[in-house]
Amino acid sequence: MLWTLLLALLLLLLLQTQLSVCLRELRSGASGSPLYSTPSSSSSSSSSSSSHNATQQRLPGAIIIGVRKGGTRALLEMLNLHPDVEVAKAEVHFFNLEEHFRRGLSWYRAQMPFTLPGQLTVEKTPGYFAAPQVPSRVWDTNPAVRLLLIVRDPAERLVSDYTQVLHNRLTQLKPYQPLEELLLRKGHINHGYKALQRSLYHLHLARWLEVFPREQIHIVDGDALIQDPFPELRKAERFLDLPPRINPSNFYFNTTKGFYCLLSAGHDKCLDESKGRPHAPLSAQALKKLCRFFRKPNKLFFEMVGKSFSWC
Repeated sequence: MLWTLLLALLLLLLLQTQLSVCLRELRSGASGSPLYSTPSSSSSSSSSSSSHNATQQRLPGAIIIGVRKGGTRALLEMLNLHPDVEVAKAEVHFFNLEEHFRRGLSWYRAQMPFTLPGQLTVEKTPGYFAAPQVPSRVWDTNPAVRLLLIVRDPAERLVSDYTQVLHNRLTQLKPYQPLEELLLRKGHINHGYKALQRSLYHLHLARWLEVFPREQIHIVDGDALIQDPFPELRKAERFLDLPPRINPSNFYFNTTKGFYCLLSAGHDKCLDESKGRPHAPLSAQALKKLCRFFRKPNKLFFEMVGKSFSWC
């Protein structure tokens, strides 16, 4: 009985030794010749990643924040003449529309153009300027962002604002009140009219200046941009720390349209037919009341920006 037990133990030891040898051989074989190798696919992936990373969608380094009907589209297209600038083609409305803001920064970045390192991404949404929640949201996203505010005569802006809304309503076959009915109540200026509120530049700028330093906001003269674009573009280049690349030869006056168009690399581009649309009529008496109303708000705005404009 004892011999039987000893023999069984001996056999178990032999089997254990043989099993260890087999396991060592298996490990050695696995490390020496893997089941599958992907050197070519790895190389291809690295090349593809490098190619894709040459351009990236980046958050804006500059934003045109307004004003509505102040010339924001013209300013964006003119800045896009610069080789170091790429622009978001559509108004993004990220910071002022809750449905967009809830989508987060990844969604916002996905709306931006692809840019090379060193290029500046610019987006414009004129609705940002008058929306109370926007300044702090922009600051929280990028406190170093540069802001461009293009302004024009607030009375002219109001009439242009009404004209656009009127055109949209007529296109949709919807009725819309005449301008003077919206602007005046019992012969006095209607302070609640939204288009009027958007022209109170000092109120909206005050909210931005609670968050951003004044030197981070560049004021563009929208009336001067229409009459002679180049000087305003040169100032914008300096504000954005861009090398001077936009020239007077990039602009020509289109006598048919009545405003300047753009020239770049032998191609010309004019703003669409909605620009330069004839304004809705406003009586001389109503315009006089409107200009009188804007005197004090305009004076406050001039003091805030350290510059006066020839308005009304």
